[in-house]
Amino acid sequence: MQTQPKVLAIDALLPQTQCTRCGYQGCLPYAQAIAAGEANINQCPPGGAATIDALAALTGLPVLALNPLNGVEKPREVAYILEEHCIGCTKCLPACPVDAILGANKRMHTVIAVECTGCELCIAPCPVDCIVMLPDTALTGSGRGPISAIEATHFKRRFDGQSNEARHNRPKSRPNAKIYCNKVERPRWLTPSRALKRGAWAGSRCPELLSKCACV
Repeated sequence: MQTQPKVLAIDALLPQTQCTRCGYQGCLPYAQAIAAGEANINQCPPGGAATIDALAALTGLPVLALNPLNGVEKPREVAYILEEHCIGCTKCLPACPVDAILGANKRMHTVIAVECTGCELCIAPCPVDCIVMLPDTALTGSGRGPISAIEATHFKRRFDGQSNEARHNRPKSRPNAKIYCNKVERPRWLTPSRALKRGAWAGSRCPELLSKCACV
């Protein structure tokens, strides 16, 4: 099915971060909802006021303030992996909509900062909370401005270049690779001393280190 020209025009004005903060599963579904009159034009925090103004000019709808329920407009950020805490579980890889994370099972991961859209979708899947957001200084060492049309086009191509099949067929972490000290079996190789060397915390299920926790 071909996408309607109106939808394509709306989608072209969006920053293509695929962050889902608008309440839809990506920029294109949001554009489709706007075109259908099912969504307002003020639901895109990464685009902020500039995107709202552009959408208003295109659609003829009134300019609205950014809906706080969707988030706030803020300077660009990129994800950063605290490498000393990374356990190589690969859970962040399929979460990234633009394939901006390098890593393999049981190997340290890293973010390609210049390719990161700042969507924050990689944070929640991380079992050891080793992903943080930092100011986006990937190109010049100083904070970058809003996502330009050229960057948005680039991000969209990276997103479209990943088929759904490729995303879902990426290596999955095994259950026994988790390091939670309770309710999840600890693999034999992950001794308490090794966990300490990796800086591995037991996470939200237990406040103690593996070496000190009574659950081990």
